[in-house]
Amino acid sequence: MKLPRLLQPSNSKGVKAEKQALAFLKEQGLTLVCQNYFCRFGEIDLIMRDDDTLIFIEVRYRKNNDFGGALASITKAKQDKIIKTARHYLAQLDFEPYCRFDVIAIDQQMQTPEWIQNAFLE
Repeated sequence: MKLPRLLQPSNSKGVKAEKQALAFLKEQGLTLVCQNYFCRFGEIDLIMRDDDTLIFIEVRYRKNNDFGGALASITKAKQDKIIKTARHYLAQLDFEPYCRFDVIAIDQQMQTPEWIQNAFLE
């Protein structure tokens, strides 16, 4: 189970991957809204804005692709947890913006993170 960021060592591979993903997405013009949003349903690594779109982003790191890699690790159950967590976040807003769910996949061999937009649907 993934620990909330407050409980992870600051030099953990997961934290490093999130920092790499955040830097990459900022280079693409996205703006950080919230990092490591946590509620009783789960955690969303990054919530970012691209113009009028609110993007819930799952960052996945894997050392290699031996077992399908980072993308294969996002199961239907994981997607459902992210969707429930996103609904919890959205319930706190005055209005619901257009949203999407993206994934940033990172492994040791990659020079640039792989960004999958609209990776799964609500």
